[in-house]
Amino acid sequence: MTSSFKEFILNKRRPHRSEGFTLMELAIVLVIVALLIGGMMVPFSAQTDSRNINESQKALVEIKEALFGYAIINGKLPCPMPTTVTDPTDATYGYAAATCAPGVEGYLPWKTLGVREVDAWGSPRTATSDPFNGYWRYRLDAAFSTNFALTTAPTSAMVVKDASGNNLTVATESPVAVIFSAGPDLVASGRNGDATLDEYQGGERSSTFDDMLTWISRPILFNRMVAAGKLP
Repeated sequence: MTSSFKEFILNKRRPHRSEGFTLMELAIVLVIVALLIGGMMVPFSAQTDSRNINESQKALVEIKEALFGYAIINGKLPCPMPTTVTDPTDATYGYAAATCAPGVEGYLPWKTLGVREVDAWGSPRTATSDPFNGYWRYRLDAAFSTNFALTTAPTSAMVVKDASGNNLTVATESPVAVIFSAGPDLVASGRNGDATLDEYQGGERSSTFDDMLTWISRPILFNRMVAAGKLP
């Protein structure tokens, strides 16, 4: 019997392993893939949230600088956008109202200031029926909506506090303006969303507070105006 014939006979007797994966092997592979994808989704979500926070913080800094620039050019700060203008095609949409009603919070006039329309979580509106998701909230002391001098004092009782109720602004020096983002849930939280007209909330974000807020104080505003030669 030749060697080639013997090999043929032996190969015929050996059991052949079926090709491909068994159902059990496929199930194990799918479980491993699912675990890997699930493990990657958490850090990806955290990275996205961190990027949106940084982007919105940067935007708030730019908004403050734009407000300082507006004051230097015009000798006053802009009023909020009129709440009655909701049609995105209206010629006055995105621009400051001519006059400010005392104690009225509105939306930042982004076109007047040349800043971005919404925060990192928002969507620009394209129709009158669209919600104002992600639009910057803005409150201005009416005394600074007209040409002011070094003797101009705040007329509102605005104050910014943290979650524990501690003052973040000086009690004897009310903010001239407050600007904030409602954060990823798109709803004003804490003191920014309750019925207390003059109390705002800033400070650390938490599971129940995701707003991002900043303010302009009169001393800093006056310092910028004096440095630019616009005051006294």
